[in-house]
Amino acid sequence: MLLAYRLVRLIEDRSDELASGLVQKLQRDPNTREYLQVPPEDFRTAVYGIYHNLGEWLMGKTEADIKNRYVAIGAKRAQQGVSLSELIYAINLTKDNLLEFLKDKAVAERPAEAFGELEVLFLLGQFFDRATYYAAVGYEQAREARAAVYA
Repeated sequence: MLLAYRLVRLIEDRSDELASGLVQKLQRDPNTREYLQVPPEDFRTAVYGIYHNLGEWLMGKTEADIKNRYVAIGAKRAQQGVSLSELIYAINLTKDNLLEFLKDKAVAERPAEAFGELEVLFLLGQFFDRATYYAAVGYEQAREARAAVYA
């Protein structure tokens, strides 16, 4: 568990760098063209908040906390004209950015450390899977509400 804590702290400590790098990736990726409509600082701030408070998001937040955060993000992206597929792709890119960082920075020296890395990877996967689901829920709710206004 000590390695898992160290890895999370490393991510939190480098959250500014990670968030800025992710914004650059998002702007260059052909699969996220619609995100050019989202102010870069808006996306960077949202991602920074996750990276900087990762320990809390992975171990302290409840399902309801994740739901509230990502339903709001999904709704906001729908209002900004981002397609659901790009929203999901951006969440996956956020996770992949973290995994690349961990791959480059974290090297397990003993089996116990490898277990700690696996624990962090499991928690990250679980968090981002839930984030994706709830972002889609928020997106769909926003689209339905908009459609009801025009009906």
